[in-house]
Amino acid sequence: MAYLLGSIPSGVWIGKTFFSIDIRRHGSKNIGTTNTYRVLGPVAGTIVLFMDIGKGFIATWLPMYYGISSWYPLVFGVVAVIGHTFSIFDHFKGGKAVATSAGMLLAYNPRFFLIAAIVLASCILITSMVSLGSIISFIMIIFVSFCTHDKALTLIAFCLTCFVIYRHRKNIIKIIHGNENLVPFGFYYWYLKYIKKSIK
Repeated sequence: MAYLLGSIPSGVWIGKTFFSIDIRRHGSKNIGTTNTYRVLGPVAGTIVLFMDIGKGFIATWLPMYYGISSWYPLVFGVVAVIGHTFSIFDHFKGGKAVATSAGMLLAYNPRFFLIAAIVLASCILITSMVSLGSIISFIMIIFVSFCTHDKALTLIAFCLTCFVIYRHRKNIIKIIHGNENLVPFGFYYWYLKYIKKSIK
């Protein structure tokens, strides 16, 4: 059930149902939140964001609600993340695991989720890159969970971080070469815009 829940291709369904657009054919061709924002706009992007977070949240929270404790809820959350990235409804393709992992973290430890959200927002504001912010926020959760002696979350966060880095390998290459896609705000975006205006 967790896998099927995670497999729901939110971006594809929202795009086809309300916009008659298959986002897999536009932008970065990814079905996640960032490409949905880019192709379909902020309203659709926000809806997909909450849906993808919700998948990880429900898959992790339900076992906790029914009294399954210890590290088992995290396993269900990871299964939802696997469904999100290898969706049975999308030829075993999918997103980059960020939003669904965030939902898992929100259910398991809301305080850690808040830390990750603040780090992500700060990184995006500074670098104007969602990909870089996502990777840094995942690394931060490894550090925080390790410092609080949460061995289960540390191990799973480490595995998910490696997986997220792998899923963002093309983005990392773009960052190294200076041609990663930027969000239309943030200090780096404004700096480049200022430089271009100064040259003209």
